[in-house]
Parts: sequence; structure tokens; C-alpha cells
Amino acid sequence: MATPQLSPGVLVREVDLTVGRADNVIDNIGAIAGPFKLGPVDEPTTITTQSELLNVFGSPISTDRQYEYWMTASEFLQYGGILSVVRTDGTNLNQANAGVGIASTSSLKIKNYDDYQENYESANNFIYAGKYPGDWGNNLKICAIDNAADQIIGVTTTSLAGIGATIGYGVTATLSSAAIPGAGTTSTFNGMLKGIITGLSTDSTNGNSTINVKIVSRVNTAGTEFPIDYQENNPAQSFEAADTLSFVNNSGTNESTASAVSVEDWYDNQKLGLTNSTIFWKTLAPKPVDGNYVSSRGGGGDAIHFAIVDDTGEVTGIQGNVLETWNSLSKALDAEADSDAPTKIYYKNYLALNSEWIYAGYNPSQKYDTYHGTLPAATGFSTDFTPVTRGDGLWGQNARNTQFSALGNVSYTLLNGKDYSGTDNKGMQATLGDLTTSYNLFNNKDEIEVDYLIMGPGLGAELESQAKANLLISIAEQRKDCMATISPHRANVVNVTNTTTQTNNLLKYYSPLTSSSYAVFDSGYKYMYDRFNNEFRYVPLNGDIAGLMVRTSIESFPWFSPAGQQRGNINNGVKLAYNPTKAQRDVLYGARINSVINQNGQGIILFGDKTALSYASAFDRINVRRLFLTVEQALEEAANDQLFEINDEETRENFVNIVIPYLRDIQAQRGIEEFAVVCDETNNTPDVVDNNEFRADIFISPARSINYVTLTFVATRSGVSFEEVTGAV
Repeated sequence: MATPQLSPGVLVREVDLTVGRADNVIDNIGAIAGPFKLGPVDEPTTITTQSELLNVFGSPISTDRQYEYWMTASEFLQYGGILSVVRTDGTNLNQANAGVGIASTSSLKIKNYDDYQENYESANNFIYAGKYPGDWGNNLKICAIDNAADQIIGVTTTSLAGIGATIGYGVTATLSSAAIPGAGTTSTFNGMLKGIITGLSTDSTNGNSTINVKIVSRVNTAGTEFPIDYQENNPAQSFEAADTLSFVNNSGTNESTASAVSVEDWYDNQKLGLTNSTIFWKTLAPKPVDGNYVSSRGGGGDAIHFAIVDDTGEVTGIQGNVLETWNSLSKALDAEADSDAPTKIYYKNYLALNSEWIYAGYNPSQKYDTYHGTLPAATGFSTDFTPVTRGDGLWGQNARNTQFSALGNVSYTLLNGKDYSGTDNKGMQATLGDLTTSYNLFNNKDEIEVDYLIMGPGLGAELESQAKANLLISIAEQRKDCMATISPHRANVVNVTNTTTQTNNLLKYYSPLTSSSYAVFDSGYKYMYDRFNNEFRYVPLNGDIAGLMVRTSIESFPWFSPAGQQRGNINNGVKLAYNPTKAQRDVLYGARINSVINQNGQGIILFGDKTALSYASAFDRINVRRLFLTVEQALEEAANDQLFEINDEETRENFVNIVIPYLRDIQAQRGIEEFAVVCDETNNTPDVVDNNEFRADIFISPARSINYVTLTFVATRSGVSFEEVTGAV
């Protein structure tokens, strides 16, 4: 309403009709589920390229025709679409793992990251596991090392065990005028150097033994103890050859003595625990040292390195292939990397988020954890300084005042990974029940966007293939924002030599399937090259049919037909399992089946654009259904802007001013013949308004694709006027 003027003048008003707009929202997202070799289970994962599909879900394999799933997905991507992939669960699917006490468990399945966080991050039945279920992870080596020792010392005794020396005993040596380097000066130290035995071995053959020692402190002649860090070749901070060593038991008593005959740096001598290769840790990373975050809070012993290695070459084909290294992660739950933008580096969480290969489960359960060989200190070794046992040493607690128990240099072999059940020990066959669970993840359109539900291959029995097809159709019908692409049962057309039999098989297969304008039926399989296995394969066409709709959206508009020579060319096909004749195509088309043909000189072409609707309707054509899908989604988004606004004339006008320009654009782009929009008091009656409703009626006359062409050629006698005969034909 205009503001009344009380005196002569000019009133300038401004009305903004540009608020809000409608945009096409089809993003060309396909969805497929299947028994892929790798990847998270029952978790939709967005894939944009074939190489990404390969990296996340592994390569196609021949067993149980698993390649059909992979290559269907890959072919769809070739047309420019985005793919949401779900790796299907399986009864026998199991994680390769290293269990507590070395023995792997045979019943571990971590489906995905959310499953790990909720159920397995604190598990106590495995130490490390492959990132995904399946036999792919068997014989992977998980190598880990922390700062468990500083020196390897050879001693003049044939049996340390014989004199009672063991892990956790103290070891001391007298320091006499030992030089202590300083800033510009050098002082000397008299007293005692102290360490703790973290490992030992004896060799009765050559008459000597070795001990691994962690430097702890030095004590002056007055009895004052100072914590120190190991420093190689520093006599005040490391043991030396010719030192006389005393071994101190848990009561603080000197058990015995022995002479050091050799001294080596422990880390320099540590190798990854591999079967077929020799790799020194020092070539991968410097020695682990306590992070500043932990040490500044009074903690220590937190840093740990990891290396994931294809020891046997079963995963990558290369023995000893180092797949990943993760340096200076932390045993502390709250640890952060030392940077301006701190990153949480608690090893479990970090590996779960960043490693492509493993999860970590079990933490050492106590500081005397026998499996891990942790470092108990001699109880009587020091009355006022026991840094190795400060706190309880458990991993996975906060850093403050915690000296984390040590691991040493260890390796674990992942075992007991199993694939799906199937016809052999590496079966890759998914069940209808498992596929149903996976596809049902796409049910909720508010949670996940899908434009094309891609069937992939059928199952072992025709009835199961039909059930799978109907499953996808029911999901599309429920969502009403996507289309399902369906191919026949493999045995209907592949290796069937009689085309009449193939035709009858298709009619029998498709006849009981649900009538729906949200589905598209095709006639079969194409023959194509599988470069990963160096073989030619028959692959169902439903990935290609969805791909043709993607191509149409990209190159033209969704309301154009994806069939024919303009937009219907199928990629990568060498031949078809079934190439119907014109007469056979006529029969199939009447039964809702779109033929794919090998047309001489034109290649393989989709030669039909029917939906799976069983009765005559505008919606029995793909282009019309996709027109309405496009318009409905776009205007639904625009209508969301009207929620909770006042239902009055202004709001209705604003909505109409969004809809009309949008539909005019589509009309200009040949998608609509005519349209009308009603959104006023005639359909927003007082009763409607009082019920808090908002109504808009949108009438659309869709453009139709040409399915039938008639060319009539007329021969006339000489001298006959064409005007005389044109109306007679």
C-alpha cells in the first residue's frame, strides 16, 4: 500500500522483486553399492574419478564377477558424474589384525571410522588392525619404535640371568672427573651414572652378553641426583667401553659387576622387524624424543614412530614396500604437535584419521605389561628419583606428570582378514540382504543427495536380481528426486546365442518389476576391456544409462532425451551381448525396455527413452520425468525460503516472482511448451491460511521428444503442380 501524501510532491517507491531465486539443483550424483575389495563398509563415500575409485575401493577382481560392480561404477564416472559408493557388508568379512599376545582374532570387523570411534577405539582384543575388512591386509607389517633405550652395551658375562640381572634392574658406573660440556666452559663431574636395563640377551657360545640401557640420571658425591638426557660420546651422559658396571636389584642391592667391552647407540642399530627386507629405522626417521607439549607438563616417554610395510609383497607386489611412516606421534591423549596451529597427535586418533592402512586398539594395560616389554624401575634403585615409573605409565592418559611406559622396537603381522563368502576362498559375492542394507542408506533424501540409483549387476538367481531391481525402484519412488537405472539378469542375455530367446528372457524378467516413472530399463550388457586384469568383460549397461543422463545434463539440459545419436553414444563398448533387431525393439519398447543397439557406423547407442511406467502418460518418457525432477527440486528449494513467513499477498507475489522467471528460462531452453502459476487467494483460501498452509499450483506443458519419424517420398508425373498433390498424401 502506498503511503498517503498530505501535500503536493513526488513520492518515489522502490520494490525489490529480486529477493530469492530458483536454480537447478541436479548435481549428477550417482549411487551404487557392492562388494568392493577395499574401503569403508556401509558408509557412503564420494568418488569423482576412476583413480579415486581405485585408491579408495581397490581394483576390480575376477572372483564371482566382482568386476561387474567396479566397472559399472567406473563407467558411470566416465560421463562426468559424481558417485556415492557404499561397500557392502558380508557375513564372513573380517579385519586382518594383530591380537593381544601376538595371536590375531578371527572375528574382528571394523566397518568404518564411526564404527571404530564408537566400538573399537578402546578395544582390548586387538593391537592393530587393517583399516578395512578383507583379506587384502593379511601379512602387512606394523612396525613401531619409541625411545626405550639409549645404548647397547656388551658385557663380560655369559649369563646375565645367571647373576640375576633382568629388565628393570638398575645399572651404574663410577664417574671420575667426567667432562661436562657447557656454554663456553667445561666442568667435570665425580659421582655415579645411572641407567635402567630395558633389554638383554646372552650368548654362551662366544662368552659375552648385551644389555639395552636407558640413561636416567647421575648422582654426585654428596648424594644429589640430577636427571639427564642421553648424549652419545659424552662421558658424563653415557656409558663407555671399559666401564665397570654394577647391577642393582629391586631392593637396591648391588647384585654383581661386569665390565663393558663395547658400547653402541641403540637407535642406530634398530631395524624394522621384516621377513624379507632389511631397513634401519634411522633411514626413516630420527630417534623419537619427547614432545615439548608433554615434557613441559612434566611427562615423558611419549614419542613413538610407526611404519606400515608390505613385508611379503602381497598387497602391492613389492616386498618390503614402506606404505606409510608416521613420526613422533604421542602416547598422551591430549598431546599436540609443536606448531602455531596445534594438531592433536595422540597416536590412536591420528592413525584413525590419517592412515590409509591401520587402526590401533589395545593400549598397554599396566606399566609391567609383559607383552609389550615395558620398563619397570628397580624399586630400591633411587629413593628420590624414579622418572621411568612416574605415574602408572599407561598410554592414552593426559601428559601431565606421566612417564609413559616404553615399547622398544616391535613389529606386528596382520592376519585373519577374510573376504565375502563366494565360490572359493576369496569369494566376492554379496547377498541380497547385505545389498539391501547398503542401498537403504540412500533412503533419506535429507541426509544424502542422489540423482541416479545404479543397480550394477544382478545376483546369482533371477528372482534375486528382480528383487534387487525392485529395491532400487522402491527407494527412487520413496525419494521422488532421482531415477533408478536397471539392467537385466546376466543369464538373460550373456552367452545366449539365440536372439529370440534373449528377447523372451527380457520380457519375462522385466514384466513383474514395479511400474515407475522413476526407473529406466535397458536391454543388457556391453563387452569392454578390463585393463586391470587384461581381459575383456561383459558389464551391465545401467551405469552407462545413468552416465548418458549426466552427459545430457552437462552438454544440453536435463529435459533433453539421453537417447539417440546426439547424446546416446555408449562409451568403451566393443560389442553387445544382445543387439536386438527392429522387430525385437518394437516388442521391447512396448514392454518398457529401452534397447541399446550397435548401429553400423555410429557405435553403441541407447535407442529408447522410456521410463518404466506401465501406462501411457507424459511421465513415460525420460526427458519429461527429468524435467519435472529438475523443476520440482529447484522450486522446493525456493519454497523453503517461504517457510515461517507471513501468508499474505506480498509473500505470494514474491514466490511467484521467483517461479515465473525460472520457468521462462526453461521455456527458452526448449523444456516447456507452456506454463501457468497460481498462488493467490484462490488457492490460499482463509481455511488454508488458518491451517498455516501455503499453496502454489504450477501448470506445465512439457516439451516431448521425438520417438517416431515418418518420411514419405512421393513421385509425381511431369507437369504436376506440387500444390495439387501435397494435401493428398
